[in-house]
Amino acid sequence: MEIVCLDLEGVLVPEIWIAFAEATGIPEFKRTTRDEPDYDKLMHYRIDLLDKHSLKLGQIQDVISSIRPLIGAEEFLDCLREKTQVLILSDTFDQFSRPLMKKLNWPAIFCNSLIVENDRIVGYKMRCPQSKLTTVRALQSCGFDTIAAGDSYNDLAMIRASKAGFLFRSTEQIKKDNPDIPAFETYDDFLAGILSNLG
Repeated sequence: MEIVCLDLEGVLVPEIWIAFAEATGIPEFKRTTRDEPDYDKLMHYRIDLLDKHSLKLGQIQDVISSIRPLIGAEEFLDCLREKTQVLILSDTFDQFSRPLMKKLNWPAIFCNSLIVENDRIVGYKMRCPQSKLTTVRALQSCGFDTIAAGDSYNDLAMIRASKAGFLFRSTEQIKKDNPDIPAFETYDDFLAGILSNLG
């Protein structure tokens, strides 16, 4: 039995931190896992920026409430869920994900948690070490064949550990560095690539 493991941001919805950068006019928030392979370094960079500008969780959540899924994402996900089980594996946070899951018709998501004091983000807690790869391996230990897809550095381990894996709307650099991983730009091609690997 297969299960498809998808990244969230950049694959189904726009990047939250880029939307926040645009809303606040602070371009430094545009740095994402497409740019920085070290997630811990990236999150400490973001938390320091939030403190520097006295920005709080509620302000990020206000921006998230205005984010819509990428055009075609809902239909892609609905079609995929008709054919197989789908699990979203994201390095986003519980405090960010709920309104986005509502807009995607409530798919299952595993993500992380923020540590918040008086609406100020002071840290974060990963669900488990190497959360995407660890989850894929756990699913495999339960008898699932995994198919994984994402767009960023932090997706590569789960993609490579899976029966089949894909990049979707990734950067030119990531595609160049990983020429053996099929890369798609449209949801129709992406869906066809996944379905061709179902048993």
